[in-house]
Amino acid sequence: MENTIDHTSIKNPEKNNPLLCNIENGMCEILPFEEKGLVIKNIHAQSKEVPVKMIYFTDPICSSCWGIEPQLRKLKLEYGKYITIEYRMGGLLPNWSYNSGGISKPSDVAHHWDEVSIYYDMPIDGDVWLQDPLQSSFPPSVAFKGAQIQDNEKAVVFLRELRELVFLEKKNITRWEHITEAAQKAGLDVKKLKTDFENSAKLMFEQDLEQAKGYGVRAFPTIFFENNNGDREIISGSKPYSFYETALLKLYPDADKYEYSKDWKSLFSIYNSLTAREFSELSGIQRDKSEEFLNQLTDSQKLIKTQTKNGSIWRLKL
Repeated sequence: MENTIDHTSIKNPEKNNPLLCNIENGMCEILPFEEKGLVIKNIHAQSKEVPVKMIYFTDPICSSCWGIEPQLRKLKLEYGKYITIEYRMGGLLPNWSYNSGGISKPSDVAHHWDEVSIYYDMPIDGDVWLQDPLQSSFPPSVAFKGAQIQDNEKAVVFLRELRELVFLEKKNITRWEHITEAAQKAGLDVKKLKTDFENSAKLMFEQDLEQAKGYGVRAFPTIFFENNNGDREIISGSKPYSFYETALLKLYPDADKYEYSKDWKSLFSIYNSLTAREFSELSGIQRDKSEEFLNQLTDSQKLIKTQTKNGSIWRLKL
């Protein structure tokens, strides 16, 4: 069943070329982004529960956001007790009523996604734009807000499932059948999700878009690190892990790195699925050795491997 969301009822961000992500700076830009002189409104009051809040502006189909999954997963493991991450949807692709940067139709994105997959070393199959292209990123974004109404942790799992569907399985995640599939895997109440999707989640998504404007967000991913004193660090685009760790430690120098278990069973018990790059980042095993190790576990029937033309992902065999 197709979703029935009315895209015209949601305020559109300014148009540019959001899907042509800049590989060099790791940004999917909606407008030319400049951190210098950026005026940021302090929309959120910092929570007293944790020392640092991360306000993460993202989008379900942002390839650069998929590229920082390894870094964010590691940050959660090493410094999870010091941070909370608030996920905000940025509205990367309102519709196709624009023509810029060589991208004017879905098929133009296919080759670009294949290129960024190699650069980020994360599996992305651009053929979805040839086989069943998305007309907007708004429906899965609204669905994510609906998932947040139920449970923030399940919503993050839901977002991950949506991304795996679109980046690896070439599924058009604007279709309700695929949103349902991701919701079921995340343990969400699908009936409630549908109701919220058609009602309150739309308003929440509009609020996210307004917040993005208030923060001056011009590219995805953009993460604002904030502490209880109102100090702030900004990281835009895909950056190495050290950038995220440094931003956190600047705002809270007393943070102690948690030494988590790096064996494969422990990692797969925490994260349901891992790419070779993610496993390398989390386990400390060199990247060229990590894939070999994961393949050995697959051969011994401990893991299940899903392969795409641009990389693979592994899951624990149940």
